[in-house]
Amino acid sequence: MSRPNILFLMSDEHRPDVTGYEGNRVVRTPVLDELARTGVVFRNAYTPSPICVPCRQAMATGQLPRTCGVERFGEDLPPFSMTFAKRMSQFAYQMVCVGKLHHNGPDQMQGWTQRLAGDMRITPPYIEGRDEASFAAIPPNEDGCGKWSDAKECFRSGYMPERGEQSRTRAALGFIRGKYVNSRYDRPNPHQPVLLKISYGRPHYPYFTTQEKFDYYLNRVEPYLETEVFDHPFLSKRRVIPGEDVSPREIRRTTAAYYGMIEEIDEDYGVVLDALRNANQDPDDWWIIYTSDHGEMLGEHGIWEKQKFFEASARVPLIIRPPRALRTAWGCAGSTISENVNLCDLFATLCDMSGVPLPDDAETFRGAGLDSRSLLPLMRGETSDWNDETVSQFGGENLMIKWGRLKYQYYGPEAPEVLFDLADDPAERRNAIDDARHAPMVDRFRRRRRELGFGPDADPGYRNAGY
Repeated sequence: MSRPNILFLMSDEHRPDVTGYEGNRVVRTPVLDELARTGVVFRNAYTPSPICVPCRQAMATGQLPRTCGVERFGEDLPPFSMTFAKRMSQFAYQMVCVGKLHHNGPDQMQGWTQRLAGDMRITPPYIEGRDEASFAAIPPNEDGCGKWSDAKECFRSGYMPERGEQSRTRAALGFIRGKYVNSRYDRPNPHQPVLLKISYGRPHYPYFTTQEKFDYYLNRVEPYLETEVFDHPFLSKRRVIPGEDVSPREIRRTTAAYYGMIEEIDEDYGVVLDALRNANQDPDDWWIIYTSDHGEMLGEHGIWEKQKFFEASARVPLIIRPPRALRTAWGCAGSTISENVNLCDLFATLCDMSGVPLPDDAETFRGAGLDSRSLLPLMRGETSDWNDETVSQFGGENLMIKWGRLKYQYYGPEAPEVLFDLADDPAERRNAIDDARHAPMVDRFRRRRRELGFGPDADPGYRNAGY
């Protein structure tokens, strides 16, 4: 059977409201805006974990972090796990990833057939005869070395002479030329279907953009200069207070750099789409996906980076554009979907759009089955059977469950639960956990929390989300 080509565009740490198609009037994202205009926007898409590694491994396996066992930064899947890359390669797809995957274990392909300009590394690296005592004697990075604080990230942000990740864009263009033109040897190989994933590390900190973009945004952005934070032992952690930790001007500079990085990736995706056209590949014949692994607080609530279940951190941009013929048949071009969805759903969605059968439960990681639902029925307007739930977790204890407009959060037995009613409180300022109107739903959330394996009364037989 004929299987469609798929272009999977991904960034890192892109909060979805810093896009033109979501109404931001400052940032310039014409490529993403055009994909949104001609495709389908999921306005309530969420990360399975608001931190890079667990999110990407959960997305790869179509399993929540608790199901796939990758709950913290630095962990990875065991070798030869069932990922969507492995599943599609089993059915003759050429699976090519340019850029970031964040696998750091011994199997860094995890089903991909080709990796270009990647982030391959082994942690710890294999060294024959390694003397563990010598490595243990190296002092920890507590003297200013290693990762910067959030305040220092703001203080040091700005511009640099040239845009980042040029090698990844060049690698993507080289692959497209080699597959569809191959002008040197005149032997292209366009017949095998391909999923081409182009995964940038921007706009993840450190916050640096080109001087032209930095100059453009510096006096146009409206930075968050909040001194009040949400009073909670976890949600208020790692504050950066304007006027105390950094100056308001430094926060403005950081925000400008962040906006510039988003414009950079938008331009790079445009270069890739032009390369496909130049190679006589019509992007309107391809499926195109755009998403990011999590958002960026950007100073909102006085917080930077991610890790939190605030919308700026846990919600992600998600656009899916079907080929032109399907857009016409489904009448979905330019539509917006409000149901709650998750990046774990991309496993089943990719299989559905490519005609690849889902793996049996026994074939999935740990034999646990998938926590993944195809998004194609929503795109066809079939919403009646949708389970309107999305789940995210940070570490082994912090859990978010969202149903409809209500977002429940659990932070362990010693911290207060949190409930945001996003219809009444879109800025997430008030904890509605004790609101009598929501008491029946809070009981439901707590039952679901136990079913998902969280809390002192967690279900000891947790296997998966049960979708």
